[in-house]
Amino acid sequence: MSVKNDDLHRILIKGGVTSPGELKDGITMLEMAGLSEVFFGSRQDLLFPLSKDEKAALNKNSRYSSHIVSDRSFQNIVCSYVSADIFDMTFWLKGSTYLYLLEQFDFSPKLKINITDPKQRLVPIFNGNLNFIASEQEDYWYLNIFLPHWKKRAYYPVLIYSWDIVQVSNVIEAIYPTIDNVDQLFSILSQNLQTNNRTVSKPLEVPFLTFPYYEGMNRMGLDKFWLGLYWRNNRYDLGFLKDFCGFCLDNSIGKICITPWKSFVVKGIRKESRPDLERFLGQKGINVRHSQLEMNWHLPVDDDEALELKRDLVKHFNENDISTYGLTFGISNDVGKRSHFSSIIIEKNPIPEVVKDFEAKPTFNVLHFKNFDPNSDAYVLYAQEVDKSQLSQVLMELSKKYFAQLYAGKERAEKTHKKVEQELQEVMQCQNCLTIYDAKVGDARSGISPATTFAKLPDDYSCPVCGSEKSHYSMVKLAMGT
Repeated sequence: MSVKNDDLHRILIKGGVTSPGELKDGITMLEMAGLSEVFFGSRQDLLFPLSKDEKAALNKNSRYSSHIVSDRSFQNIVCSYVSADIFDMTFWLKGSTYLYLLEQFDFSPKLKINITDPKQRLVPIFNGNLNFIASEQEDYWYLNIFLPHWKKRAYYPVLIYSWDIVQVSNVIEAIYPTIDNVDQLFSILSQNLQTNNRTVSKPLEVPFLTFPYYEGMNRMGLDKFWLGLYWRNNRYDLGFLKDFCGFCLDNSIGKICITPWKSFVVKGIRKESRPDLERFLGQKGINVRHSQLEMNWHLPVDDDEALELKRDLVKHFNENDISTYGLTFGISNDVGKRSHFSSIIIEKNPIPEVVKDFEAKPTFNVLHFKNFDPNSDAYVLYAQEVDKSQLSQVLMELSKKYFAQLYAGKERAEKTHKKVEQELQEVMQCQNCLTIYDAKVGDARSGISPATTFAKLPDDYSCPVCGSEKSHYSMVKLAMGT
């Protein structure tokens, strides 16, 4: 069974950030309608189908039905709060900054608004209509604009002050259908708004970053942890989520963050709460530390065919020992739409009308972003009309092409203005989270001095990131900077 995105109802969660109490209320609402599971959307919202009977059950209680959004013209605000304090950050940007900004939005936007840190990769930077991107100047943001009727994106000519973001967004919402270019927009906003803009001193530079591992229990500072949980099929059991919210409330955990990758992250778990949390997850039978081969995918919500295709492709990758570290994938039923935030996009071509009455097999197009970087906003068509039986081979060839260009060194040196010589070096790598142990460097956090070979590490040595045992490491050859 497959449900079209347009048939799904939503609960909009601004920035993907909610409190355990708010989420528990939403779950209660869905249970009242007779639902048992919910999906996470790529714009950090909750998605679910509603039958006529289920919708009628909700309408009996106006307290809850008002939270349901069935009008697809409204959009959820996306933000990278989920990455704050656990991945690299722009120096002045804090989690509290995102929360304050989100709180100021007193309207439901129809434009897609993204508020992001360019130094993270988990949350898309450029796939909105209004993309506010943190600059190096404290409390100022670049504004990258791509309105629905525009053919190409443009940068607003000045930096936007943090506390002007909401009013700028609100005015653009009101006038955007009549705006043809960024100069016209700047002129209108300058005449109608009193804002604290600042001159753009240099163009935005988004650094190349490999995609992070975002699952499992991970250290956060000295005495706290963060937890990432991921479901293979994106069907989150409401009973588990409700119990999890209860655990968070009992342990003073204030926020739950939905990622654009159909998972969620909880930050600020106290050291003393960790044993109870691990016991809770174990009792619920929740597995963590899935392979990156299967985690980094965008699929149409509630599409069994797409999920089965993903499983088949991941199986072929595993059987052929293909690494996809740093790559992300998207499966799309909308040929030409190409709005996925993923390195590689697999488009399913529609069956031609003339053969719809026969058992015709679908074909696929394979595309990737320039340099396999979703932030480049330039697609490259790699293969067209590919038969399903050949699709895994095409993707394996493409993954090898990615690594060939990734470690070539020359192009990256031109982009970063650094001369980095790269050579293949044998290192030990954790197969759960892909953390590297380099004998030349050692592991200062674990008290391991440089020049300590892996064989000489103590038997109880564990991965400093995910805590996996020494036996989970394998030797790999990687290009390392010298």
